[in-house]
Parts: sequence; structure tokens; C-alpha cells
Amino acid sequence: MYGIAMDLGTSGFRAQLIDLGTRQIIKTSMTTKHPLPGANITDHLDFAITVGEDIAHEIMIDTVCKLINTFNVDPLQISKIAVCGNPIQLSLFQNSEIRDLAYAGKNMQKRLGIENVERQARIFPASGILKNRIGLGVCDVIVPPAVQHEVGADALAMMMKTDFLEQTAPTLVTDYGTNAEMAIKVGNRVITGSAAAGPAIEGQGVSCGMLAGPGAISDVNLEGKYWRLTVLDESMTSRPSHLVDPCSGDIIERAVLEPMGITGTGLIASLALAMQTGLIERPPRLKYGKLMLGEGIRISENDIKEAGKAIGAIRAAQLTLIIEAGLAYEELENTYMTGASGTYVDPWKAMYVGSCPKYSKRIVQFGNTSLSLARDILTDDSKLAKVIDLANKIKVDHLMMATSATFKKFYTCELSFWTEGMDMESYNRFLKIYKLPLLPSVSAEPQMDKCILDDALDAKDHNIRIVDDIGVTVEEEAVGCIMCHQCEIECPEKAILNMEKDGNMVVMYSTQKCLGTACKRCVNVCPVKAINYKEIRILS
Repeated sequence: MYGIAMDLGTSGFRAQLIDLGTRQIIKTSMTTKHPLPGANITDHLDFAITVGEDIAHEIMIDTVCKLINTFNVDPLQISKIAVCGNPIQLSLFQNSEIRDLAYAGKNMQKRLGIENVERQARIFPASGILKNRIGLGVCDVIVPPAVQHEVGADALAMMMKTDFLEQTAPTLVTDYGTNAEMAIKVGNRVITGSAAAGPAIEGQGVSCGMLAGPGAISDVNLEGKYWRLTVLDESMTSRPSHLVDPCSGDIIERAVLEPMGITGTGLIASLALAMQTGLIERPPRLKYGKLMLGEGIRISENDIKEAGKAIGAIRAAQLTLIIEAGLAYEELENTYMTGASGTYVDPWKAMYVGSCPKYSKRIVQFGNTSLSLARDILTDDSKLAKVIDLANKIKVDHLMMATSATFKKFYTCELSFWTEGMDMESYNRFLKIYKLPLLPSVSAEPQMDKCILDDALDAKDHNIRIVDDIGVTVEEEAVGCIMCHQCEIECPEKAILNMEKDGNMVVMYSTQKCLGTACKRCVNVCPVKAINYKEIRILS
């Protein structure tokens, strides 16, 4: 019999086929993006609320089924599926209440009648959610609990799959991603939180950004006055690529491996080098107006602002947790970096730009953990009870950044630094006005350790299948459409098609390509307001 471990991440889904007898991983499949329109968790949530939870659920389930089908095993031999992810992704997967996740304010939740929504662990028949579309027999779906609001099973994974809970010295752990879950442990107290970092931390929302995949620039390093690019190859291994002049974009030394775009770790590395070498004079101002990383790949001042918003949100949330824990910055002993971005970024460069605290005495990169926890739940019958016990213990000590006055003060300074050109002297002056501790000047270098947990398995043991064909086509009637095709021209991803169908004008959207409700350039450009991106249905 087999089980399937699954991680529903904001930037993509990953699944593994597990032999329940031997506990061995047989196959791994993953997507390179999320099937719902948009680049981040807010886009997915907004799409579901605007267009309909049922449609969002169906799109996600369609991708889940495609992943399972890649394993090519008799579905009657699959007896368990364990699914990890943050509360929004797990709620959309289960087609359960999501409005409380969209509205943090208690008054709004009360008006909507969605107060105190509980997200307990669940075990239920797969036939109810997958509607037997892949021929499963008797098969259970196991969903771990959430802690609070925006902190879910993926956050529990980063605590349980590292030695965070065993630490007696003050320790901070962060899962670097669009939602950036984090926790701090001081003595027996664990405080959780998260920062809505946004898509730039994973290479989205910037002009030449892309998710980690073949052709993505994942790092840059100095070679004299030039930059050596590091690019992911077809097996997702980092390889040296072109040597470029970042000022002109000239390729000084060409490599076989061609870069196609830049991912989050490469963006952070580029910012760090540019700040160190004076190409960024003071964020977001670039000395020559842009950074050029070869043919057609550039970083603009607007990209620096977008990256700064993400970095600033993470740093502000980390500082807020430290203050909430009653610590001085210098008392932080350990900092753990998890998640794909936290694992593969150069920690020195992350420290330089501020996404990793430079005053920590020890920094450890642990790797991805969410899929690994799902695998543990499949293969160890006692694991789910341990996850539930941890969630109950730390549920009462959750800090919501959206309602934290301390976070707002820190983030105001971060936004001023990254988008308005504030210097660090002024930053500290504002902290003094806000009656917050000044950022420390650090002389000693932290100890750096790697304890990489590759929860998608060692690629050398088997091939990882990349599933590109995700998402579905949705349509809406375009009442009054004059067939000017301006919506098609305006769409940056070529995700929309305008046509006549059964005597009516319609527009069709590819959910895989569409940037979602945060874009709506097609809606805004329509001269007769024929579309609104609300009355959408899935094509049968």
C-alpha cells in the first residue's frame, strides 16, 4: 500500500509517493507555481473571495489530481494522503471558511459571523474532496491543525523538524516565503507570528523575476569588478554561468548555462553586492539607474522597492518578536533559516540586506520542512497527536503583526529605508522617538552552520517530475464587448483570449498564467467595461 505526502505551498505544490511498508520515497512530483491566479497568498485569498471559494477549490483539486496521476500507480493501492501548508492553502483545499483569514479585525469578523473559526486536525475520506475523479478506493486525507490565523501546519513543521523546541537559549526560526512564518523561543515560552512579505522574496513581482526553476539566477558573486552569475540547471543544481558587468550588462565571459530570470535568493544576493560596492547609493537609488545581469535581465529601482518591502516586513516582524519576548537584540543566541529561500540564500548576503539578524550569535540553515512533516504523519501513527499537542500548547502565544503597534513602528522605518532613501542614522533616531531599542552595531561575526533538510528527497536517488500543465481555463461573459482586443494586448502574461462563443462574447482566462485580482489590467483597459473578473465559471 502507498501513501502520498503533499505540501501545498504558496509558490507551488509538491507531492511524494511513499511505500507505507518500507517508508521509502518512491517518486516526487512538483509544480513550479501555484495553480490559482496571482503571485502570493493575498492574491489567492482575494481570488477565492471575489470569484468564489468553490471555483478556487476546484482549480486546486485539479492540480492535486494531476500530481497524483504522475505517480502511475493503481489508485486502489493508495490508502492515505497527508497534506501540509498554511491555513489559507489548507482551507482552500478543503473548501472551508476563509473569510476570517482575509479580515483580521474582530468587528468585521463579528459582522460576518465568522468569529473564532477553529482549524483543528481532520481525517476524512478522500472521496469527499477528490470526488473519486482519480479512482481512489478506501483512502483517508489527513490535515494537521493550524496554530492561529496565518500560522499553520507549515509553521509547526519548521519547529518540529529542526531542534528549535529543544533549545534552551533564545532562538528565532523563520520560514522564508511570501507569508514568512516565524517563532521565537525563550525558556519554555514560544511566541509565533508571520510577516506578509509578498512575492519578491521568491522572485515574483519584480520585472525579470521567476520562481526557482531551470534558468533562474540563484546567486551572484564578485570576481574583480564583475559579477559571476549562479544559475539553476535542469536538475535544480546551482551552476556557474556568465560573468557580467552589472553596470552595462555586457557579458565578459559567456557560459553554456543561460540565465532566464532571477529568483528570490539571486535578488537578495544582487542587492547585497550592489550595496557593498556602491551601485546602490542608498535604497532604492541605483547609481546607473538599473543593474544588468546579462541579456534582457535587469533590476530596476522599482524592483528594489518591491524587494525592500519584503525584506523590511521580515526584519520588522523579527524585531517585534524579540521585543515581545523581552529580549535585548544581542541576547539572541540562535537564528534558524528554513524554507527554500532561507535554505539556499547566502546567509552573509541575507544578513547584509537585513532579512537575517546579524546580531545573532549563531545562524543555521535547515531547509524545507513542510513536506517532511507530511511524510512523518503518513509513516508514524503517533506523529499527528504530537503535532496537535504542540499546536494546542503554543496557540495562546501568537502575535498578529496586523494589530501590533510595535510592528507598525518598525515597518514604517523599513519602508522609509527601502523606498524613501532614509539612512540608518535616521532609522535609529525614529526608533528612539518610538521608544524602541536602537539597532545594535555588531562587531563579532556569527557562527554559520548548515543542516540542510531536503524534504523533497535527494534528487540523485530518483528523478523529480516537474508538472507544468497546471491550472484550468475559466471564462466570463463579456456583455457589450466591441472586439477591440485591448484586454489581450494589455495582459502582461498573455493569459486572456477574447472570442465569440455560442452567439455570445466571452473572455477566457488561463489561471496558470493570470496574475489575478492584484493585476486586473484587462478589466481597467476595457473601453466599454464589458468584463469585471467576478462572474467567472470553469470551462467544462
